Formats: sequence, C-alpha cells, structure tokens
Amino acid sequence: MLSSIKPYIQIARPDHWFKNVFMIPGIGFAIYDSPASISWALLPEFIVAFLALCLIASSNYTINEILDAPKDKLHPVKKYRPVPSGKINIKIGYIQWFVLTAAGLLVGLAVNKYFFVFLALLWIMGLLYNVRPIRLKDLPYLDVLSESLNNPIRLFLGWYLVFQKYPPTLSLVMAYWMIGAFFMATKRFGEYRRIGDKEVAANYRKSFRHYNEYRLMLSMVYYVSALSLFFGIFLVRYRIELILSVPFLAGFIPMYMRMGYWEDSPVQYPEKLYKQRALVIYSSIVLIILLILLFYDMPIIETMFAPKHLPQ
Repeated sequence: MLSSIKPYIQIARPDHWFKNVFMIPGIGFAIYDSPASISWALLPEFIVAFLALCLIASSNYTINEILDAPKDKLHPVKKYRPVPSGKINIKIGYIQWFVLTAAGLLVGLAVNKYFFVFLALLWIMGLLYNVRPIRLKDLPYLDVLSESLNNPIRLFLGWYLVFQKYPPTLSLVMAYWMIGAFFMATKRFGEYRRIGDKEVAANYRKSFRHYNEYRLMLSMVYYVSALSLFFGIFLVRYRIELILSVPFLAGFIPMYMRMGYWEDSPVQYPEKLYKQRALVIYSSIVLIILLILLFYDMPIIETMFAPKHLPQ
C-alpha cells in the first residue's frame, strides 16, 4: 500500500515546499513597514497560511508532472519520475490535483481575502505555465519570467498575511521578481549544459530551440542588472542602510552563476541546494546582514549618502 501511495506523494513534491520560505521576506518587510502589526497571533496565522501555500504549490507540481510526462521521458534524469515511468494512474493524478487545489484555496480563504486572491493567482500562474494552448513554459524568456513571477506572488502572500492596508512598494516587488528570474535562467543554463545536445534539448523543452549558452548567459546578466536597478531604487527611497549589503549580495551572484557551469549542476534541482554547504553558509550570512540593516538605524549612513547642495 505504501509503495502504491508513494508515487502520488512524490508528484506533489513536498521536498519542494522549502521554496515557500520566499514568503517570509514579505512578512519581514511588512513588519518593518508596520511594526505595530507584529503579535503572537501571527504565529498560528503563519502556520495556516504556509499550509495553504504548500497545498497550492503541490497542486501546481501535480499538474506539471502529469502534463510534462511525455517530454520528461526525453530527459536523462526526469525520465525516472513517477508519471513518465508509469507508476501513476493519470485519472487519480487529476483527482489529486483537484483535491489539493480545493483544499489549498479553502484554507487560504480562512487567512484573509487579500491572501486568498494572491494564492489563487499563484494557482492560475501554474495553469498558464503548464496548460495548453498558452503553456508559457514553451516560450523562450516568458518561461523564465512567468515561473519566477511566483517569487513576488509569495512576497505579496507574506506581506498581506501581516498587513492589508496597502501593497508593498513596486521597486521591492520588481527586485524580488528579477532575483527569481536570475535563479530560473541559471537553472535553464544548467539544464541545457546537462543535456549537452541541441536537438535532444529542443525535443525536451521547446524554448531550447531558441536558447543556447550564449543567450542564456546574456539573459542572466540582464536579470541581475534589473535586480540591481530596482533594489537600488528601493534602498535609496526606503532604507539607505541596505547599501552596506550590496557587496555581499554582489558576491552571491558569481557564486551562484559559477555553480551553473558544474557538471550536472545543482542549480537544476533547487530543492537540493541545501546540500551545497558553502552556498548555505554564505546565504545565511547575507540574510543576517540584511535583517540587521533593515531594523538597525545608522544615521551616519544617511548623512554620508545624503545629497549635498551648494549654498545659493
């Protein structure tokens, strides 16, 4: 019985739930913007919200596994997934997708209406990304931008869990979107190099008919440049202390890009990045620095970077 249930658990990808921690920065920025919103009541609300998010994420993973199965058979690793390897009854798989969707939306509705709206948007993006005739994952660049849009959606989910009077500033949302696009483009880069054959790669993923290493690298540079621009706007307007984090954030980018060149690169499997000890340690240090700079005032920094005007 356990062996028959296990493939259905696998296509829900609970090992990918860690990605939902991208909701937490939304909580952090909301608390920074409205310190009065913090209370112990947030803890049970966070648990309910995180459960709803995990259910909707698993719903999207399930439909992804079902619809991608014919293409996954062409991938050197993904061909062993439960659906392409024939371990799943497709009808039961669709029932699982529906149940996870309904459960996730019902739990999300219990949080608040704004949280529910963005949770539903996350689910809709899963459909647009996976389901024909749109199927954004087949379109070059739109595949990266649509998948990484889940990043700012998670930011909104964290924000609205805490604070519902107005949304987060656009510069922060765009910066969050662009860092997600960078991660996704690097993943595509790793996948393309792993397959190692242009025709096989194109048969596996339609967008690879357009992509090559050069174009993917250029897109990564574009997303990092856009990230820098929007993050710069945010820190100048709202939190100048964050300027001290720039050298550390800049160091993260080449570290992650370098991993894209590794043989069978781990960036292809974000759920396994926790095994990269150096990356985890460095990311933790950067996160701590960001939190300190977000909540600890340094008037001298504002004085140093404030514009100076000559007397008339």
